[in-house]
Amino acid sequence: MNDALVVISLLLVAASGTAAVAVRDPERQAMVLAVLGLTLAVLFTVLQAPDVALSQLAVGSVLTPLLILLSVRKVRRRPGEPRPGPERGSSRGPDSCGDPGRRGTGGRGSGRPGGRSEGAGG
Repeated sequence: MNDALVVISLLLVAASGTAAVAVRDPERQAMVLAVLGLTLAVLFTVLQAPDVALSQLAVGSVLTPLLILLSVRKVRRRPGEPRPGPERGSSRGPDSCGDPGRRGTGGRGSGRPGGRSEGAGG
């Protein structure tokens, strides 16, 4: 009886692992990965390793798919949103350091060439 459960669990793990690789959409991959974690937890339970099964259930079935889903949601662009890249019309000269408050040869934070800021008294 125990051997049959092990074989069935192994077949479920193999099927869900294959499905996780075959699915192309990242959101669906996360869902299939959660199912894979669940089948692995069942396999560990059948193999009489309940502590490993609980860890697999928490990390493999819940945390990892959740992190993948949150990451996919964070990086997915909305329709109509501009693509990231260099800004148009902003050619930077050799003396520009990228910070608008530190341009030119002047002082810090002046924002004006020559380094004098208003109200600096000098």
